[in-house]
Amino acid sequence: MGNPLTPEVLNDPVALTRALVDIESVSGNEREIADAVESALRGVGHLRVDRLGNTVVARTDLGLPQRVVLAGHLDTVPLADNFPSRVSGDLIYGCGTSDMKSGTALALHLAVSVTRPRYDVTYLFYEAEEVEAERNGLYLVSRSHPDWLAADFAILLEPTYGVVEAGCQGSLQAWVRTRGRRAHSARSWLGSNAIHAAGEVLRRLEGYQARSVTIDGCTYREGLNAVRISGGVAGNVIPDVCEVQVNFRFAPDRSEAQAAEHVREVFADWEVEVFDSAPGALPGLTAPPAQEFLAAVGQPPAAKLGWTDVSRFAALGVPALNFGPGDPNLAHTREEHVEISKINSGAQTLRRWLEG
Repeated sequence: MGNPLTPEVLNDPVALTRALVDIESVSGNEREIADAVESALRGVGHLRVDRLGNTVVARTDLGLPQRVVLAGHLDTVPLADNFPSRVSGDLIYGCGTSDMKSGTALALHLAVSVTRPRYDVTYLFYEAEEVEAERNGLYLVSRSHPDWLAADFAILLEPTYGVVEAGCQGSLQAWVRTRGRRAHSARSWLGSNAIHAAGEVLRRLEGYQARSVTIDGCTYREGLNAVRISGGVAGNVIPDVCEVQVNFRFAPDRSEAQAAEHVREVFADWEVEVFDSAPGALPGLTAPPAQEFLAAVGQPPAAKLGWTDVSRFAALGVPALNFGPGDPNLAHTREEHVEISKINSGAQTLRRWLEG
């Protein structure tokens, strides 16, 4: 079977979106789509192409004073009776249409068609964004080939419905642990119920007043919430331990250490075990290419309420933002779709910016 990413398809971002969606690439199964992308790019004379695992990197080397990155992941969440794609009016339905094969299609379309950009450009098509961090293609590249990620500015083509979403929130997970004394439930007064004690933890969360922080005109709303509760031994035992898992989404003016300290302060009366965290990213709007991109978009940026791989770029000292045609509210849903008009307008905006 030939490569579905023909020159005609690559020249049309809408057809290219459908072609990418119709290559099944649930996380861990990206080889076929990475092979197709690599094959399509190998024949483009103005690009140098490298590959690590199922991550494909293409770059111009024109000797220009600034370098920008366009990055999109190739994988999707598991299918939900939404494969292959279908079209209804202005909508393309299918797994990954919003998150984020429509955005990835824009990068691939521009990689092939923009031969004389105003900046040198690195195009990143990476694997395993939807799963654990140690499998993420950007993480793996940062460990073995950090020079591939070096740039003055980066755009992650995550779904933003055609607006700029700057930076991202950090995310922290912690267990808040209450303790009691185990006893027979028929003689409960001899024990102390750790699940009952967790009620005060939940009341503390219910009364928590989250911050809103405005940075460079972008307002980040924090949130501290219970997302899971675990406790109990048996139907006739008073439990001696209960754990409430809390998720803290924090503004990027806090470091991971400051976020962890805040959670410990909120729950100072109990044991707190932080078991996972990821840093946020500041808006990254001051770099000249970012300012030029905002001018091309023609709309003010908003804060990214969520975590994305812009955080990985920020950690490397590369200012980054999110911009893509998909609707983030449709990501991972059974009815996931993208508007054809958003694909076309997104391609036009990015081309206007890259070509100046």
